[in-house]
Order: sequence, then C-alpha cells, then structure tokens
Amino acid sequence: MNPTNRNYRATFILDTTGVEDVDKILEDVKQEIVTVEGEVGEIENLGQREFARVTNPKRPAGVYVQVHFSGPGSAPAALTERLRLNRTVYRTYVESV
Repeated sequence: MNPTNRNYRATFILDTTGVEDVDKILEDVKQEIVTVEGEVGEIENLGQREFARVTNPKRPAGVYVQVHFSGPGSAPAALTERLRLNRTVYRTYVESV
C-alpha cells in the first residue's frame, strides 16, 4: 500500500433490472476502482432493501453493496464520476474511513 493512499468505504445501490448476476456488476465496480488507482479490500453485499423514499415506482428497491478500498485523494471524485455513467450503479456514496 502506498503511504499517501487513504482508506475509503463506498456504498453502492445497484440497479439489477434485467441483470441476473450481481457478481458481474461487482466485478465491473471493482475494475472501476482499479482504474482510478485504488486497491479493493473487503466487499460486503448487504442484500436487497426497500427505499425509504421511492422516486421511481418501477424501482422500489435496490441491492446495497459496501466496498472498502484504498486510493489517492482524487479517487472518490474520479470513481463517482466514472460510475455516474454506469447504468447498473443507481447511487454511489464514498466516505473516508
């Protein structure tokens, strides 16, 4: 691990509409983390959960996943921007741990 890297926890809400394999989506997310110079650590699938506030009646729930990773200070913004373009990732929240 690079001494200038920081530790982060990213929470993703995945849109599994039309996708049967959540592991395939997770592999894509891990690849995006590596692309922004991050090192993937622990991955925790929190399962499907109902949304507290439904913004789209066709999507009342999503699969929540937490990924611990380390990377440079620019990694959270770069990761959020890259995943914004990915249709299978509904929401992204990255925080420093």
